[in-house]
Amino acid sequence: MEKVWSVYIITNYNNSVLYVGITNELQRRVSEHKNGLSKNAFTRKYRLYKLVWFNEFNDPLVAIEMEKKIKSWRREKKINLIKESNPSFENLFTLR
Repeated sequence: MEKVWSVYIITNYNNSVLYVGITNELQRRVSEHKNGLSKNAFTRKYRLYKLVWFNEFNDPLVAIEMEKKIKSWRREKKINLIKESNPSFENLFTLR
């Protein structure tokens, strides 16, 4: 079975902070963020746990390029990306 790579955006309870990441195990990674087990100090500090957007790729290089591209965007563009598929910023992790 081929690995699937996910580029994702998580936020906090009031959607004030956004974090863009990449993983090959989305459920595990979001669970780590949610339970404070992430080694990422930024996501722990701002209590980022709410998965609001993700996209899956079969090619890790394509996923890495997408992550870099989104990270370079201004906040407004990231919010517009989220709103295209999740206008109310629901936690998609609970829906998986």
